[in-house]
Amino acid sequence: MDESHKDVPRELIPLDELGPPPANYSPAVRVGSQVFVSGMIAMHDGAVVGIGDVTKQTRVVIGHIETALRNAGAAFADVVRYRIYLTDIADLAEVRTVLGSAFGSIRPAGTLVVVCGLVHPDLKIEIDVDAVIGSALIEKGSIPT
Repeated sequence: MDESHKDVPRELIPLDELGPPPANYSPAVRVGSQVFVSGMIAMHDGAVVGIGDVTKQTRVVIGHIETALRNAGAAFADVVRYRIYLTDIADLAEVRTVLGSAFGSIRPAGTLVVVCGLVHPDLKIEIDVDAVIGSALIEKGSIPT
């Protein structure tokens, strides 16, 4: 068994802006150059933001993700994978518009899952991401060869 991973510490990344998370998870975890951001939702101070507005909720979620990445020493451009949990497939066009603005030429691998509900009935979307620090494209819109 390869034991090279033993020298890479796991760092639990707080997201103070959202208040303390439940004791069983971290908002983000950094292991070496990899950052794993937990599912982010449109809540602030225990209240849902943007009730009934998937565009606003998606923007809030992207903001939480950016903060978590920054707290871990990563940038949004380092995102290599995302997963979206959406409660209504009819909202997909609006979500894609926001994601298109946020991701631009980053174009991470992605997964979309339509779910029957999230942790609060007024939430329409949850997104989690994985990032690799330093993996951002060298030139906007170009893929290094």
